[in-house]
Amino acid sequence: MTEVATLWSYLSASPLTWLTATLVAYLAAARLSQAAGHSPLANPVLWSVIAVALTLTVTGTEYRTYFEGAQFIHFLLGPATVALAVPLFDNAAEIRRTALPILAALIAGSGVAVLSAIAMARALGLSDAVILSISPKSTTAPVAIGVSEAVGGIPGLTAVLVILTGIIGAVTVTPMMNALRVRDWRARGFAVGVAAHGIGTARAFQVNETAGTYAGMGMALNALLTSLLVPLLVAWAV
Repeated sequence: MTEVATLWSYLSASPLTWLTATLVAYLAAARLSQAAGHSPLANPVLWSVIAVALTLTVTGTEYRTYFEGAQFIHFLLGPATVALAVPLFDNAAEIRRTALPILAALIAGSGVAVLSAIAMARALGLSDAVILSISPKSTTAPVAIGVSEAVGGIPGLTAVLVILTGIIGAVTVTPMMNALRVRDWRARGFAVGVAAHGIGTARAFQVNETAGTYAGMGMALNALLTSLLVPLLVAWAV
């Protein structure tokens, strides 16, 4: 046992340990998802988060220590933000052709996401800091964190809420759309992209390529609109 404890003390001090643990957890969860036929309940982000959280709990590792080791993934959020331009550029012709319905769906989806979050937070009596943190939850993490910082929210809390929103959206979108009898893959994909950002988009690509393409468009456009809407709405609501 002494040798094991000594080995763990050495490994936990290495900055690559937690980066490796994060990647291994996701790859294992992705394999599980594939084996389960990409079932919504086998979402790889959900199970990799659970695996990492359990590992941190069992080893008694503080989040700060984990983040120091896995911060390279956080660094990649910057390039990921810039990459949001790719689906917009690739589908520029389609966006121009269907600009009116896309704009209507975008405004409705983005507006409801922000306003409902603010309304529920106020109804529950949550603090202004929490309201500011929860308002951009439906957009992709790098944009949501930047918006949260800009309006005075708590970026760490925003990151958690963004991940939860994406996981819930990815898990519920397929059964919900089936129950509502929404058959148009474009509508299904765009809706999940707006509501559940990158995690929802990944799920859309698993189900249908057209849905995934429109989900990417919805995610990118929602990131742009949310960054404009949130500062205006929270100034009115807080």
